[in-house]
Amino acid sequence: MIRIEAIWLATEPLDMRAGAGTALARVVTAFGAAHPHHAYCFANRRANRMKVLVHDGIGVWLAARRLNRGKFVWADAVHGSRVGLDTEQWHALVLGLPWQHVGSAGTISVL
Repeated sequence: MIRIEAIWLATEPLDMRAGAGTALARVVTAFGAAHPHHAYCFANRRANRMKVLVHDGIGVWLAARRLNRGKFVWADAVHGSRVGLDTEQWHALVLGLPWQHVGSAGTISVL
């Protein structure tokens, strides 16, 4: 079982031909370091493919996901170069749903 304590979304697209070394270099560039038990997510320019790099404390895992129809709802540079996601937002993202209003982000605190 791979333990993930934090999920990060990079707003800059990644070439989906990138392997683990290139994705790891992008993580270090965008996030400063690859922290153990953190997942780093990247999309391609069209946002129909995603790669996730996970540092498990010993090595790195690189997984890919492609949507057959539609696109992933991705953050843009307005949100900064990186965005943190909670578990509910992650589940919505991988299904291609609008994750920005799920979980704690959907809380209404001002009337």
